[in-house]
Amino acid sequence: MQHSELGDSGVEVSEIGFGAWTVGTDWWGDRSEDDAIEMLQYAVDQGITYFDTGDVYGHGRSEELVGKALSEIRDEVTIATKVGYDFYDNPQAGHGELPKEMDADYLREAVHKSLDRLGLESVDVLQLHNADVEEITPDVLELLDELEEEGTIEATGLALGPSIGWLAEGDLAIEEEFDSVQLVWNMLEQEVGDHFLETIERTGSSTSLIPRVPHSSGILNEQVTPETELGEGDHRGFRPEEWYETGWEKLEKLRFLERDGERTMGQASIAWLLSHDPVATVTPTFRTKADIDEWAAASDVPKLSEEEMSRVAELYENDFDIDRDDGMDSLRSSVDGDDIESAGLDKLAAD
Repeated sequence: MQHSELGDSGVEVSEIGFGAWTVGTDWWGDRSEDDAIEMLQYAVDQGITYFDTGDVYGHGRSEELVGKALSEIRDEVTIATKVGYDFYDNPQAGHGELPKEMDADYLREAVHKSLDRLGLESVDVLQLHNADVEEITPDVLELLDELEEEGTIEATGLALGPSIGWLAEGDLAIEEEFDSVQLVWNMLEQEVGDHFLETIERTGSSTSLIPRVPHSSGILNEQVTPETELGEGDHRGFRPEEWYETGWEKLEKLRFLERDGERTMGQASIAWLLSHDPVATVTPTFRTKADIDEWAAASDVPKLSEEEMSRVAELYENDFDIDRDDGMDSLRSSVDGDDIESAGLDKLAAD
């Protein structure tokens, strides 16, 4: 396992991280507390040292499980959490988005509640969870500075979502030199990642990028095939059928990235992201130990060559020669799509 620094914070992360949204909720399959803890600890055994959770996942349950699973090796791992959703006063309705609360006083209180659940005195990375651009106020930025000065957090981040767009928010975080920006990014959804690469180059920012959904909701790791029937409540079911139908065709044109015995398609999908210098860590959605075995190893598989990277870019630029709607255009960004349209983008997605 290779490691990187998050921004210029001094915080080290493994190139493959564990997105702990899969524990503490049933959105990616139900599992017992023992199973969840076993998965987290198994990830450590496979070299993963970066764990990314959030207070809203299971209304605090994910944080509790992460804290319990990693308590004896706290000094060996990097823990990130997120705040910004007020689940304390609002019940969860299926997969619907809860009301957000980005008031600085609320956020400070939320951070300390997160620390209590994690069993920590400080957390390595604090991310604002899906904050709109107008919610990242001077008061909020001042709070983040104060929390760093106090030693309550070591690094700051912004997790973008729930849609794939959010260009204005990511640009603001990069310009403000947040240590990280988390986003949906994969070989089938490249525009937003490319946009932030350009922003980082233009500004000279040290901000690191943290891609999630590297397998495009099951297509690029072949966990969702034409024969798959997604169960009720499966988070991947929120993409339209057209997305998967076109995605399976695109997958076949990416087969050249596979190397028998050396690099699977699931690993190549992660390695492609890691080939971009600002990417510090990638957080796949681990559902099983087999997922951990395969994807944790992606840090050490053969890197993509310049020729392979160019071929992927050319395929994407030409929409993989598929002249058919993928069903995603109606999913807009946090500012009603104005930032997406002004950037000339039209393919959006939900994570």
